[in-house]
Amino acid sequence: MLSALLTVVVPVLLILSLGALAGHKLALDSSTINRLSLYLLTPALALNTLLHTQAKPRELAVLVVSYYLLAGAGVLLGFLAAYRQPDATRRAVMGSVAIGNNGNYGLPVALFALGQAGFDQALVIFLSSVVLTFTAGPLIFGAGGGIGPTLRGVFRLPVVWCVAAALIMRSLHLSLPLGLDRGLGLISGATLPMVLLSLGVQLGTGGRPSLSAPVWLASGLRVAVMPLLAFGIGYLTGLRGLHLQGLVLSSAMPTAVNAFILSKEYRADSDTVASTVLVTTLLSIVGVAVVVPLLGHLP
Repeated sequence: MLSALLTVVVPVLLILSLGALAGHKLALDSSTINRLSLYLLTPALALNTLLHTQAKPRELAVLVVSYYLLAGAGVLLGFLAAYRQPDATRRAVMGSVAIGNNGNYGLPVALFALGQAGFDQALVIFLSSVVLTFTAGPLIFGAGGGIGPTLRGVFRLPVVWCVAAALIMRSLHLSLPLGLDRGLGLISGATLPMVLLSLGVQLGTGGRPSLSAPVWLASGLRVAVMPLLAFGIGYLTGLRGLHLQGLVLSSAMPTAVNAFILSKEYRADSDTVASTVLVTTLLSIVGVAVVVPLLGHLP
């Protein structure tokens, strides 16, 4: 556990703290940083990683299915736990439990904990979470308008087209010219520190959390219960080794900032979601330090 703290959590915490300090002192525009990450850095990272990963497509498909089953279990768990809460708060708990920060928190943690091969697993989970967040997310938080508008929103994201391009290139055994490949690698290398700084800026400008009962309920389920569910679901779907480790580690991530953005957009209890994001981010420091040493004991 001490080793996990020093080698996995401390680097992440250091960059988060610098981002929070910069956001508090320099009055940075977090929306600009987020857009840069969403529309440039993350698509470049996805394209570069999928072009070079050694993971087999069938294994990745099972990992994606397992992740979606886990997210569905999180929605159900949040619904049952917050059944007596008002509708907006119940939806806030459901989204906070199901939608984890597998991007600007999960990717660096996976790289430090599991190495490049584990990072490849985490990237696949992150790309799956993007689709989940912007399709199921509005439905969880009570959006109307049907599935059509949400799907159109997903297909506006450059990362979706980068994934499609990478899959086509791999199926045709194509590769980028060396100069383009090196440039793509340079942009990809900037992604992880940038997205961590972005999360730190958001936390530094977010204010104090409201520590209500729904916040503690959602936070406890997200940090403590979801890793146990991830192990059970992953084991039952046949995941073993690095793939099972990647799924369990991803489930230990805090609630995603995008969950707050969606809750505000669709008039759910955004205060509960915002506070859960901050509380789970702090609790996940201990959660990750506990989960990482246990990964080596998984089947």
